[in-house]
This record gives sequence, structure tokens and C-alpha cells, in this order.
Amino acid sequence: MIIDVHTHINNYHEDRVISLESSLNLLTENMTENNVDYALVLTSYKVNEHRPSTTQVVEAIKDRNNLGVVSGISYLHYDHRDVRIISEYLELGYIKGLKFYPGYEPFYPNDTRLKVMYEMAVEYDVPVMFHSGDTYAPTGKVKYSHPLHIDDLAVDYPDMKIVICHIGNPWIKDCMEVVYKNDNVYADISGLVLGNFTDKFERFMKKEIEEMITYAGDPNYLLYGTDWPISNMDSYLKFMDQLGLADDKKELILWKNAAQLFKIDVTKL
Repeated sequence: MIIDVHTHINNYHEDRVISLESSLNLLTENMTENNVDYALVLTSYKVNEHRPSTTQVVEAIKDRNNLGVVSGISYLHYDHRDVRIISEYLELGYIKGLKFYPGYEPFYPNDTRLKVMYEMAVEYDVPVMFHSGDTYAPTGKVKYSHPLHIDDLAVDYPDMKIVICHIGNPWIKDCMEVVYKNDNVYADISGLVLGNFTDKFERFMKKEIEEMITYAGDPNYLLYGTDWPISNMDSYLKFMDQLGLADDKKELILWKNAAQLFKIDVTKL
């Protein structure tokens, strides 16, 4: 089984805009081609014609049992109405987690403005995901997206489950220490490349992830994710095959950790 915890349906090439339904169809076609059983769709911190809102995505996937939603939240622009809607969606089980975008927006994860969001995540026992590391947009400010900032949050909110996206790349060793130190912190391996892995970069990243597992122990903190459509699913699965791990360890990364963390009922897949 394969669960991809990190996909998007944004129009990153705004000269080739396609509908939300078409984006979802393209996602599920890619999943079928690559034997991916379930995927989480992460909505953006922006809402515009190229980036659908959480409400739009929740409505669009209602009849798609192999998709779930993680609600992207804007630090700069969320208001009381957003808090009310997210609370309702958490109560109804319409969303599987929350996602914040430090680096793309200028804030540190331990900012008190987000306290109400974190308290909701703890109350409803859903993970909180954070962009970490390099930003796709050159306008991002990476001082905000360093994975070490997650350590403050993990200590202050020991009951909150936290996911460091992109294993903090390029600060993978710092991410390694944060997940090793804090039992409530996980990391996904998404978005390490644009498109396909090259042989050289695949060898480099293979060594980095294997070192992380050597240091931090059995990978019950690692999650498989691609960042599709920025990264290609088939190339990512080939990369997973190259990791020098026993099958039971790969199974943890490919789906078992995600199913437990995001409460995905795999019997329905």
C-alpha cells in the first residue's frame, strides 16, 4: 500500500489553467498509474483563481474515497470566520490536518497568533504540517522556514503532532535532531526535486535519508510524500526503491505511519 501525504492541485503554471475537477482527475490518474492508494491534498495559504480554497476542495472530493484534505492556513490573513469553518470541518472529519507556510509568509512557527489553531489541532487530534527548508518561490524568506524553529513548538505543545515537510531540506541534519529529540514530531520526504530525480541527486539524497534513519532510529517518524505535481510520482517511487532499508521499514514510510498519524481507514481503500 502507498499513501502520499503531500500533494497539491494548484495551477503552478498560470498560463495553463485547468479546472479543479480536471486537477483532481489528473491527480487520481497519476495515483492509479503509480499504484498510490490514497493521497492528502494540501490547500494553499493563498486563495485565488489558481489556488482553490479548503471549502472548494472539501466539496470537490466528497465522492472520492481515496483523497483527503489538509487545510492550508494563511498566518497573515486568517480571521474569525476561518477559525469557525476550520473548527466545523474538524468536528465533521472533513479535514485531516492543518498546514502552515513559514518562509512563504513571514512568521516563525511559535508565533502566538497561531495559538488558537494549535489548540484546535490538539483538541481534535490532527497533525499540523509546516513548510520547511527551501521555498519554491524566490520571494520566500528561508530564515522563517528553518526546521530548528519547530523544536520550540514541539516543546511548548507536547500533545500536538507536528510534521516537518520536505525534511527541512537543505537543513536535513537539523530536522534529524528535531525528530529524534521530540516524540511528537514527524517529517515527510516530499518536494526534494522539481520533476524527476537525477542519478547524482538521487545518490546524494539516499545517503542523507539513510543517515537520518541511522541517527534517529527506526523510521516511525518518516512519511512518504511527493509534492505532486511539482515532483513526479514515478520518480519518487523509484527513489524509495533505492533506499537501503528492509521492507518492513519501507512499509512504515510508505503507508503505515501515515495511516496511523492521519487516522486513514485503510480497510476502505
